[in-house]
Amino acid sequence: MPGSLALQDMSHLGTNVVFTALLGLILYNLTRRRKGPYSGLPLPPGPKRLPFIGNLLDLPKHSQWEAYHKWCRDLDTDILYLNFAGTDLIVLDTSEAANDLLERRSSNYSGRARLTMLNELMGWDFNFGFMPYGDNWRKHRRAMHLSFHPTAAVQFKPHSLRACRNFLYRLLDKPDDIVAAVRYMAGETIMCVAYGLNVQPKDDPYIAMAEQGAHTLEAAAIPGAFLVDDLPLLKYVPDWFPGAGFKKKAQEWKQIARRMIEKPFEAALRDMAAGAAIPSFVSTSLQQIQDDSKDDCLTKEIIQDVAATLYVAGSDTTVSALSWCILGLLERPDVVKKAQADIDRIVKPGHLPDFDDEPSLPYITAIVKEALRWYDVVPIAIPHRLEVEDEYKGYRLPAGAVVVPNAWAMLHDETIYPDPFTFNPDRICLGRYMAFSSVWINVASILATFNISKAIDADGKVIEPSHEYSSSLVRLPLPFKCSMTSRSKETEDLIRSSANEDVF
Repeated sequence: MPGSLALQDMSHLGTNVVFTALLGLILYNLTRRRKGPYSGLPLPPGPKRLPFIGNLLDLPKHSQWEAYHKWCRDLDTDILYLNFAGTDLIVLDTSEAANDLLERRSSNYSGRARLTMLNELMGWDFNFGFMPYGDNWRKHRRAMHLSFHPTAAVQFKPHSLRACRNFLYRLLDKPDDIVAAVRYMAGETIMCVAYGLNVQPKDDPYIAMAEQGAHTLEAAAIPGAFLVDDLPLLKYVPDWFPGAGFKKKAQEWKQIARRMIEKPFEAALRDMAAGAAIPSFVSTSLQQIQDDSKDDCLTKEIIQDVAATLYVAGSDTTVSALSWCILGLLERPDVVKKAQADIDRIVKPGHLPDFDDEPSLPYITAIVKEALRWYDVVPIAIPHRLEVEDEYKGYRLPAGAVVVPNAWAMLHDETIYPDPFTFNPDRICLGRYMAFSSVWINVASILATFNISKAIDADGKVIEPSHEYSSSLVRLPLPFKCSMTSRSKETEDLIRSSANEDVF
């Protein structure tokens, strides 16, 4: 986490490394503080900084978004300034500030932070979510858009539907292991959408290697997680030098990333060569190359990069969103009953919910939207980089600053959402926080087939969910207990007959 990992790295660095790093930091700060058009203005409010290291010691190990928001409230500001050993950090705490800067001045804020650990040492520069804005970024973004704009993305709904039916089957057989079932469903969906791979019923190797890669990403992508992000000079420290353990970790994580990028892609190529490929992002994109597409965004390397990006972008976010949906439903039995009544009225007897039912089930959509607001999946959005010095509300925003939108604070703004920490699907949510289609179909299907309630322990006492979570780029709830029982014998039979059904 921002405070803990950075301090851990710094505490183990040798004296010579610390001296060299601090000397480099001093020289860096002396050369970078050039006078700009707003040099006479003050920096935004922020906690008191120490010489050289700034606020490096201030951030807590958990829930940094809450710390940011508390500082903003204490200082009566919606834009916060911190400094991590020379790296400027600007936190945007309200939707107004985020819209004013990231939307209306997007040309100045479209860059990405350097992320030395992630991009330069771990080899994650393949992921266009972390690429600097430019031609390479545009090519990767367009390659994804060709297959996932609203019209084209419809072709992948059968993949989500099949994974959902298999998910219901796993719940039926192992209702006590719901988080594991959710995770496997997410992995199955993304593997099929990205590569056209039908995964093994359990312990699939492609899901396992992709999960490993996603976990390393989450550990390294948070601002301040590794000191080398604040002091890029440290990347030149020899691997054998005391305190350079982060380099060994980066090499191990780089190998994990390469396996995640290459192995599923190779399997997809084998399926295509054998004429057994399921429609997927990889097969569709490669087919366009064979059809002599003139679009220069479609190269084998870009397709491989984007396919891997799809997994890390969609897997844990789906797990998080669906898990928080379930936890929200445990808090509101009345919502469960209301949603089930809607489903029973709309879905034909003897059928499971389908995407065709979505327009007729707006309350399910409201449940998913509210879960995404209640426990937002990514509390701190991916950092931006300010390209040129800027001014906002009388404050100077330094060129090169890392700019972080505090999504958690925006989605828990009491002026927009009364009682913001209560799960309440009846409120109106911001339209741009739309649910993933795979989350929607899974929520609808769970409610159609299972009764959901809090678990009971051996003494007959209700087990209250703790709502504890891992604090990383994606906020994932820790494993929790709940009771899920099929609504009827007919429902059980329907689930079993629908599992592994060929929907392509």
